Amino acid sequence: MTSLAQTLVVESPRHTPRRIPFASRAVGAVGPVLFIALLIQAFERQGVAVWSIGIAYILYDTALLLFTAWNIRGLRHAPAAVPVQNSSFGVIVAAHNEAGVIAAAIDRLAGQAQSPDLILIADDGSSDATAEVLSRRYGLAVPPLGGITERSAVLPALRWLRLPHGGKARALNEAMLRIDTTVVLTVDADTLLEPGAIAAMRAAFAAEPELVAATGVLAPICGPDLQGRLFQWFQSYEYVRNFLSRHAWEQLGSLLLISGAFAAFRRDAVVAVGGFDPDCMVEDYELIHRLHRHAVDHGHDWRVRVVGGALARTDAPASPMAFLRQRRRWFGGFLQTQYWNRDMVGARRFGWLGTAMLPVKALDTLQPIYGLAAFAILIGLVVTGRFAVALPILAVMVAKIAIDLSFHLWSLGIYKRWTGQRDGLSLLPALVAAIAEPFSFQLLRHAGAVWGWHAFLTGRESWGQQRRTAIADEAPIPVPERIR
Repeated sequence: MTSLAQTLVVESPRHTPRRIPFASRAVGAVGPVLFIALLIQAFERQGVAVWSIGIAYILYDTALLLFTAWNIRGLRHAPAAVPVQNSSFGVIVAAHNEAGVIAAAIDRLAGQAQSPDLILIADDGSSDATAEVLSRRYGLAVPPLGGITERSAVLPALRWLRLPHGGKARALNEAMLRIDTTVVLTVDADTLLEPGAIAAMRAAFAAEPELVAATGVLAPICGPDLQGRLFQWFQSYEYVRNFLSRHAWEQLGSLLLISGAFAAFRRDAVVAVGGFDPDCMVEDYELIHRLHRHAVDHGHDWRVRVVGGALARTDAPASPMAFLRQRRRWFGGFLQTQYWNRDMVGARRFGWLGTAMLPVKALDTLQPIYGLAAFAILIGLVVTGRFAVALPILAVMVAKIAIDLSFHLWSLGIYKRWTGQRDGLSLLPALVAAIAEPFSFQLLRHAGAVWGWHAFLTGRESWGQQRRTAIADEAPIPVPERIR
């Protein structure tokens, strides 16, 4: 039988490069050429034209906002998940040194109304107390490296796969070969599913045989201190916008961003494209590209969706450096994936994915640089006393904030109806966040992305030890009666 690694070589353009069409090269050149042309304006022009980079940035961002608004206008409340007799459903929890949170994650999975048929802990060479937690709390004997336990006597759905440390993607791949369920949910150890999350995922896959990948909707939780609450505040509204945007692209059959912290896949489809790529910084995002590519190459009607009724909370960065490191890895992995799949950009055979989504992503590679350059030019104007130019620019920014604010307040109601999530999404904090974000959180996000360029160019990134800020406070939680 062909191994996942061998299949990956065939399916991945990283290993088996495709011809890059002229259209793909042309689209890829638009962002850099336009940036240079607009940057020249800062030295050659007078008046507001000095800030041409900022105007381009605002127009682009506003166009994406209008696209999202148009495609989410019909969103309604996600239908309640109903009990279904569908294919078997398993969960893989990839974990490396997660002793502080692993029990909370397992117990939350076991406590679901439609609990999974199998919960497989893919222990990626943990050297902390993970083994003690799994042994003491769930009665699992420590397996040898590469070995897997029988089902737990305490929680019959639970098994433990113990692996040498090789990274998250390798742990997921090994677990994917050891699991035999039709649908596989991947959940990070620092992610807690809300009640009904698995039922919603089960229902989505049961209702649509062509569905091969789906993401749940995540909400960030940070530490309880002031800094943690501040980061949770900004990230909560960022996540709202991001998941609404995913739904918008889903309407064109072009959804690419699946959050591996809470995502479900048809196992056979993942195996068919070679599993997760161990050399990618964002293995979940890269996998979706291969699924779309494979579907087109082989004439499959495979679909990717976001399931509004499947909710979870995930531990999010609660300090500037933690946030920057996360965004460095995310953006570096995005750049990797965009580069490997650049032959798809502008390719009509991929439909809207090739002619709309991927060209937008090509422009997104430089969007943070546009944003920081625009801010730097504005600061330069203020410092040098050119207020006659700076004031009109500030007026443009105020107009943009007003547009963003209108969208955020309108879309917040849609998001609440779609997901049923209301906690921490009040209108007044949303108003303040929309006003403050362009001068604070957005700059931090762009800085992390620029750092991601360094990670992409040097390849220096890893799945290292994370400092949990919130989830650990919820563990351990009582073991449900049904599994005692």
